[in-house]
Amino acid sequence: MLLQVSDLAVNYGVIHAVKGVSFDVNEGEIVSLIGANGAGKTTILKTISGLMRPASGKIIYEGKEIQNKKSQKIVADGISQVPEGRHIFPGLSVLENLQMGAFLRKDRDGVKADYAMVFERFPVLKERRDQDAATLSGGEQQMLAMGRALMAKPKLLLMDEPSMGLAPIFINEIFDIIQAIKKQGTTVLLIEQNASKALSIADRGYVLSTGNIILSGTGKELLANDEVQKAYLGG
Repeated sequence: MLLQVSDLAVNYGVIHAVKGVSFDVNEGEIVSLIGANGAGKTTILKTISGLMRPASGKIIYEGKEIQNKKSQKIVADGISQVPEGRHIFPGLSVLENLQMGAFLRKDRDGVKADYAMVFERFPVLKERRDQDAATLSGGEQQMLAMGRALMAKPKLLLMDEPSMGLAPIFINEIFDIIQAIKKQGTTVLLIEQNASKALSIADRGYVLSTGNIILSGTGKELLANDEVQKAYLGG
């Protein structure tokens, strides 16, 4: 098991955003967390990344507890995040944004090879490598955010709403790329409002509601679930 979240509780002051959530992610899987806005999905990812501290519970990665580690150490250990809203660095070029993703790495030859990998995966980034990242379209910025995260050479990639605000043509492309990333050996924990798309590519999924997990199963099982269809798929 690559990641195990056990009885995780996270608060914003007096607000209990996550209330004793437990789930796991096996190596080589795409696992999707779905739920309405405010269900606690982003809070969970931020806590795994070390950007927030839990009130209680454990986050175990590769057999070791990480819930009290600093975020840069968590990145160095192999967990990288594509944040909601992309958060690319304006004023820096596409290439400079990718360099920021590799900031903690010391293996120069490996970094060079991964630039080539990212440019092969996202040809538009190669074409615009010297362009200010702020001038890219929304879909291109999402690709840059994904490429930047991959430059950290993660074992586990956390993705927060990768399709948000994108045109349908870009949404399909992003989900194709997520599947390709998995095939290359990177494990993916995916948060996504587009539940149908997320579950269609997920090995397993969990449904969150107001800080609690209320359902779990394979992607296919959750897609076929009446409750999930009514709440998230418009069934």
